Amino acid sequence: MSCRKFQSRAPDTRLEPLTAAPPRRANGPNEEAVTRLGCPEFRRVLAMERRSFLKAGVLGMAGLSLGELLKFEALAAAAGKSPSRERSVIILWMRGGPSQHETWDPKPDAPIEYRGEFGAIPTRVPGIQLCELLPMSARIMDKWSILRSLHHEDAGHSTGDQIVFTGYPSAPNLPAEGPGNIFPSCGSIVAKQLQHQNPRLPAYVMIPRMVPGTGAAYLGPAFNPFETMADPIGDKPFKVPNVSLPAGVSFQRLENRRSLMASFDNLRRDVDNSGQIEAMDRFHQRAWDLVTSPQAREAFDLDAEPRALRERYGVMPEFKAPTPDRCGVPAWSQRLLLARRLVEAGVRLVTVDLRWWDTHVQGFDTMRNGFLPRWDRAYSALIEDLYQRGLLASTMVIAWGEFGRTPKVNANAGRDHWPNVFSAAVAGGGIRGGRVIGASDAKGAEPAENPKSPQDVLATMYRHIGVDVSVQYTDHSGRPHPVLPSGAPIDELFG
Repeated sequence: MSCRKFQSRAPDTRLEPLTAAPPRRANGPNEEAVTRLGCPEFRRVLAMERRSFLKAGVLGMAGLSLGELLKFEALAAAAGKSPSRERSVIILWMRGGPSQHETWDPKPDAPIEYRGEFGAIPTRVPGIQLCELLPMSARIMDKWSILRSLHHEDAGHSTGDQIVFTGYPSAPNLPAEGPGNIFPSCGSIVAKQLQHQNPRLPAYVMIPRMVPGTGAAYLGPAFNPFETMADPIGDKPFKVPNVSLPAGVSFQRLENRRSLMASFDNLRRDVDNSGQIEAMDRFHQRAWDLVTSPQAREAFDLDAEPRALRERYGVMPEFKAPTPDRCGVPAWSQRLLLARRLVEAGVRLVTVDLRWWDTHVQGFDTMRNGFLPRWDRAYSALIEDLYQRGLLASTMVIAWGEFGRTPKVNANAGRDHWPNVFSAAVAGGGIRGGRVIGASDAKGAEPAENPKSPQDVLATMYRHIGVDVSVQYTDHSGRPHPVLPSGAPIDELFG
């Protein structure tokens, strides 16, 4: 492994023009399932159920899947307030577990076997350093902050997902299909408590589809996320499938189908004990609002964004792993722009799947040529975009994965799973930029000061968005559980 010593140099503060990459050719809806992955557990995760409960509902009524088109602007105007003033959260889910050393907690003075191949650069905020491959993030360090002392005890991907999304440990044996939730995800909690504030607007959206840990568990399928299903890729035109009426279907015909389905549901309701009928009732009403709302369709119209802004987020093609034991990087940059559009329209919580940071083998090459250039451009674009639109104060952005990576580089020039300490990037929602909370030790192996837990991050998010964590919900066996079993807001981020 070729390594070099740390060299401190100033970050590039220019926003250099990006040459647009050629449009990426889609290989079908299951393309992501054959993306080359890292460890065997990720291959097992691909068995997860991809369908949403929404597709199962309205698809039969009118050929619709939920593109989460939002009939909201008129409602907000009637209420005399701007949708941008609703408090929102964007979770940038870095599936696989990003290395703390190669992102937000570099160790330039550690021995080479811990330091790794990359150097560190100073940022706009004196005293804070980042990996040298994050110059755009360094330039806006005054607008976001870092948690460097997160930790938990689970080194499994899907089981670690459960801890970070729910605050609770995973079930001993996760089911082969579905999100695997025994306890509700944070997004489902948000939907449960806040959906009533705007019944026609999905409170919880997943781009592009559910991942382990994002389900509603015993809250019921009505509080699963609305999935975009369609994926904004590169500079290709983006269209959520089946959000307008199919050819030959009029609104009157759609209404007739809707009434007929309601009649059948009335016959089934008395014998239904699963909650599915109640969930479908809510879904049908929302879907009707969506398909009849031109204002809602505008929320997903990425083509309405200026070309320069789309390029600012990045239109890079996917990074294809050279060998089957390495992780590829899907072309996910435009998903962040879609998340911004959704919170601007009024969605309360958007989770963006940014996989697969599972860098066991040749991790430095994958980070250098795959993850970090895409991440640096898209993340810095999102934070600046929210700030310039006046949305950063009301939108909390949390970027993290299920754990970090081992402090010592392995024999394959990569790092393995490591929940003992990891980092997160946080911004917006009143968080003061340019702060570092907590610290890892000299090798990036354990918390050295001010340790924080995933529950603390969730408590911070819940307080921002207005969730009451003291509320208890009853599971399928009749046992009550609080929203969070532990944790306290991280007050050091504010004031």
